[in-house]
Amino acid sequence: MQCRFYQQKKCLSCQWMDKPYHAQLAEKQNNLLQQLTQFKPNDVVEPFASHEFAFRNKAKMAVLGTVERPILGIQTDNEMVDLCDCPLYSNSMQNILKLVRTFIRKQGLVPYNINKRKGELKFVIVTESKENNTSCFMLRFVLKSHKLVEKINNSFKQLQDKIQNLKVISINIQPNHAAILEGEEELVLTDTSFLPMTLNGVPLFIKPKSFFQTNSDVASNLYKTASDWVTNLSIHSIWDLFCGVGGFGLSCVSLAIENQIQLTGIEISPDAIECATKSANKLGFKRLTFKSLDATQYAIAEQHIPDLVLLNPPRRGVGKVLMQYLENVQPSYILYSSCNLTSLVEDLMLLSNYQIMKVQLFDMFPHTSHMEVLVLLQRKNR
Repeated sequence: MQCRFYQQKKCLSCQWMDKPYHAQLAEKQNNLLQQLTQFKPNDVVEPFASHEFAFRNKAKMAVLGTVERPILGIQTDNEMVDLCDCPLYSNSMQNILKLVRTFIRKQGLVPYNINKRKGELKFVIVTESKENNTSCFMLRFVLKSHKLVEKINNSFKQLQDKIQNLKVISINIQPNHAAILEGEEELVLTDTSFLPMTLNGVPLFIKPKSFFQTNSDVASNLYKTASDWVTNLSIHSIWDLFCGVGGFGLSCVSLAIENQIQLTGIEISPDAIECATKSANKLGFKRLTFKSLDATQYAIAEQHIPDLVLLNPPRRGVGKVLMQYLENVQPSYILYSSCNLTSLVEDLMLLSNYQIMKVQLFDMFPHTSHMEVLVLLQRKNR
């Protein structure tokens, strides 16, 4: 993939841009094999490749420059770089970023100056989803204070007139002078706060503060593979821990006969649980429950142990306490999806009672060393 920002050394976020894509995949697969050889996996599946460009569904842009000439992108040591034309985003996303940039200028939304600690608008975040093969969008403005809230609220419909299917617009208040993307307070300006997203026929929803994978095509195949791997297993109950908006759990039960599988999804974020519950209700499944709780505390307090535990933790991994608990109570199967190979290996070291049945790399993050890895573990015969 060609990228003028990388070639001009203005943006080096994609550290592997110089490597041919097939070489990137091979290096990631070799790294995976080196790290997991000690566990003697039964089956290592070939990597699932991503599109090389226009694959990211979320753009997080710092708002730089001046109100007369706003810049959406990054600030390096030497200059401010506008990344509205970044090839990681679809043409639709690039066009929306430019329309938002014009909106900022016309409405006089003063960019936040990090050095001077002046200004209001810190970031804009655009998310693209697919609903019935149609692109839908969510736009978030991150402000230092409430100073510009009324101005944006009075004018945001101008953006909706120009941007087709701009479903959700919100304002996040982040008052701290720190490298933090968002604050606690979220003000939704539109009638709905839910951005719909359909993957493999499963209706999902995203709220402004809920996490979702940034590569929709690879996420779709990740969820489908998870479903395929567990479909023929003898499973009647599932815990989906760190469940987010419910993508893994809902994919694993959506093809099952209704009411035959009990699924409990646990996620600390109330917004994500609200999204997952909305999906469960739309699917009509009766034995699906989603709760906003700490995954480790929930698991340890539960009496009933499920047949399958789904794990999709943040980069830090599941952690020693929960992994040791699962090692002791020994559910029949564990399906672990990780975005951090190092923390995955640390967690797997704590599961001596389990054998890796299958493992596959999903290239969620092309042109970087990062990878998503799906591992199916089965309890060894006692």
